[in-house]
Amino acid sequence: MKKIARIKDIAEQAGVSAGTVDRVLHNRGRVSEDAKKRIKKAMEALDYEPNIMARALVSSGEYRIAAIIPNPGNDEYWNAPFAGVEEAADQLRQYGVVVDKFLFNQKDSESFKREAQKVSSSHYSGILVAPIFYRESLAFLNKWKQEKVPFNLFNTHIPDYEPVAYVGQDSYQSGLLAGRLLHYGCKKPGTFMVVHLDEQVTNSTHLVRKEQGFLDYFEDLRSDGYQIVRTEVDFWEDTTRFNHHMNKLLESNADLRGFFVTNSRSFVLADFLIKHNLKHFQLVGYDLLLKNRELLNSGVIDFLINQNPHGQGYWGVKLLADYLVFKKQVEQIKYLPLDVVTKENVQYYE
Repeated sequence: MKKIARIKDIAEQAGVSAGTVDRVLHNRGRVSEDAKKRIKKAMEALDYEPNIMARALVSSGEYRIAAIIPNPGNDEYWNAPFAGVEEAADQLRQYGVVVDKFLFNQKDSESFKREAQKVSSSHYSGILVAPIFYRESLAFLNKWKQEKVPFNLFNTHIPDYEPVAYVGQDSYQSGLLAGRLLHYGCKKPGTFMVVHLDEQVTNSTHLVRKEQGFLDYFEDLRSDGYQIVRTEVDFWEDTTRFNHHMNKLLESNADLRGFFVTNSRSFVLADFLIKHNLKHFQLVGYDLLLKNRELLNSGVIDFLINQNPHGQGYWGVKLLADYLVFKKQVEQIKYLPLDVVTKENVQYYE
């Protein structure tokens, strides 16, 4: 069994008194920089982990965290981060942490502003937010920064406003990955299409970054005959109109080889391909929604990139609690793995 390091052990290894170690751990009193460095080095060598239960008990009062997230009732994708938030809340309740959820309509920026304003008008210890509406988020992020209210971001990274942490995918890297996956399965050069099935692409920085990564992957391959075209579709729920739009794009791009769908709605394009007997096209998209999984298993979708949405919600709350309650220094960016999912391994994902 692994031996648990004590303050006494750290003091002996660092060559200081136990009292000095205690002052560093609890950030009180004056300690020289040299002593701090030696103590930190000793803690790392001994793999010291603070007793978070004891630390939480020393804290006074209740910690209230607001989680501003899209309503999962409007889009299946958000079920996973919602469940992640709830799991973290259940684990942290014993430490006096209460998580209130504020749900907004992901298709309505005014809905987001209303919920964010409710949170801003209250007195929360910390805030977790998915800032999917870039422009509308900036005023609130600036307000929380000025008022020194700690906040975490998930799903979409906006670094300029200094969140405690961002949790989610590296959007640019995921675009590069999508490019490699399509290129890998391409037997000869041609055109690939970036498909944005979203209402406000330019106001969604994570989608813009995905596209940029995809474009950059193929930049060096242009001389080999690879071309990229793009389309933005905000009427994807109107099947007749969507089918007409896609047919026109196919007519004007005779050498089209495949598609990259930048969000979780690959099933929309896959249904079109099935209906028009176009299953020979390659298709890469995101997220393990039930419809996407079925179409992956049937071979219409070639690859899905899993962005671990459950982990985004869970770690968004957990890292905020680490910072607020347990006084830990948390990593400012927590990128979650980008899993490549195929019909051969999809059964291993819940």
